[in-house]
Amino acid sequence: MTDSKESKHEEPSRSPHDREPEQPLSGDGTTRWTTRPETAADTGAVYAVNAAAFPTDAEARLVDALRDDPQAWLPGLSYVAEAADGSVAAHALLTRCLVGGAPALALAPVATAPEHQRRGAGQAVVRALLDAARLRPEPLVLVLGHPEYYPRFGFVPASRYGIRPGFEVPDEAMMALVLDDSGPVPRGTIQYPAAFGV
Repeated sequence: MTDSKESKHEEPSRSPHDREPEQPLSGDGTTRWTTRPETAADTGAVYAVNAAAFPTDAEARLVDALRDDPQAWLPGLSYVAEAADGSVAAHALLTRCLVGGAPALALAPVATAPEHQRRGAGQAVVRALLDAARLRPEPLVLVLGHPEYYPRFGFVPASRYGIRPGFEVPDEAMMALVLDDSGPVPRGTIQYPAAFGV
């Protein structure tokens, strides 16, 4: 339920000669990324990105545990952003959770390899993943993360909808994004998959 050090990590300074080639810049000055659903061939790279993006490999092991949980894993809702060389630069995952007993999605983890942080890879993979979720009959996405980062995707404090986690967190850190407002938004306590350990 954490996000990578993308917002905190300072990339070490390098000479222009030892930088890997970057992808072309988009109109807003960020790098353009190719995003797509994770495939079986990506499993090792997804583990490596999550392990490198966080202080320990706990999030990488979480992804593996969620992948092995048929109640939590939703095929097609684990996305990667590729670097120019085709390597996995970032990863984002949506899994099944419940809110007051009703189905919803949990966004976690979101990870960007340190060498690609602050270049838009994390944003690109989250946007692509949320777009994929919008194509499904899913009402809601929840994220526990940086309140300065996730509102750019439309997330607001989950408490506005009467949604709360079953553990103590700052109100502004538990956020929700309504994907389908044609019906009532689920309310109540969030129940995460067992792999989250909460």
